[in-house]
Amino acid sequence: MVRLFVGVELPEDVRMRLAALCAGVPGAKWVPAQNLHLTLRFIGEVPEGEAEDIDHALSAVRPPRFEINLAGVSYFETAGQVRALWAGVEKSADLTALHKRVESALIRIGLDPEDRRFTPHITLARLRDAPLSRVSAFLSHHALFRAGPIPVDHFTLYSSYLQSSGAIHTPEAEYPLAYAY
Repeated sequence: MVRLFVGVELPEDVRMRLAALCAGVPGAKWVPAQNLHLTLRFIGEVPEGEAEDIDHALSAVRPPRFEINLAGVSYFETAGQVRALWAGVEKSADLTALHKRVESALIRIGLDPEDRRFTPHITLARLRDAPLSRVSAFLSHHALFRAGPIPVDHFTLYSSYLQSSGAIHTPEAEYPLAYAY
């Protein structure tokens, strides 16, 4: 079995700018710079043979290249508890189209549809019992964060191995986007 997800790799300079935001909230488990990415679709655990089918399906997804911009920070909560901090991605019809094409390709080969609404973001930290005052201060301090334009010329199939120290993401395959004419 292998744990997979599909994402957009971020350039190193953008990852470093995002990593510079990652401080000041007790109880935060900050994502290491090398793991910062934009998830298009979490797949989960699949048998090795199914991973080959996924690779084949994704290789047929070839929308045109585009750019994205990052804007601001926010959070996800569960049952009234803040669980994650993230950097936002400005609305992008091209990014939404890429997500839909990836989702459609995966459904066609028999994967269940994603049950969560697509909210483009880059996870910065996972939180456990973080003081709300510090979370609020973090959000306020970084509200004007901006980065971009960031070229998106490919997307990546990653494997993810969970360890007590955090996940290790390994690019398994890259899928180039078409040149726009």
